[in-house]
Amino acid sequence: MTQATVTPATQAPQKGILISPSALIQLKTLREQQGDDLLLRVGVTNGGCSGMSYKMDFATPDSIRDSDEVYDYDGFRVVCDPKSLLYIYGMQLDYSNELIGGGFQFTNPNATQTCGCGKSFSA
Repeated sequence: MTQATVTPATQAPQKGILISPSALIQLKTLREQQGDDLLLRVGVTNGGCSGMSYKMDFATPDSIRDSDEVYDYDGFRVVCDPKSLLYIYGMQLDYSNELIGGGFQFTNPNATQTCGCGKSFSA
């Protein structure tokens, strides 16, 4: 008789923003240059080629609002406001150091259209 695999009834909530290992390394490097007590704020704003643009910036811990979602990646915190999260939930942030097309790249499952540069989208 084989034992069945048991899945816990409650599982840890998944992160609404996924960060690849290469992006996390780059983000930690950038944070070290600006101050170790910073976190990454990710969101969207109106504008860009396709209607909405991604925004990322470092922020201080005191800028976290009660309504923000906070995700921890081994001590590196990422914060997103609930309105932005509606448009980017499940997004993967990656980083490439290629000479052409390098930098941070967003893969957003909610985007119905993405511009050529990959920095703006429509939902």
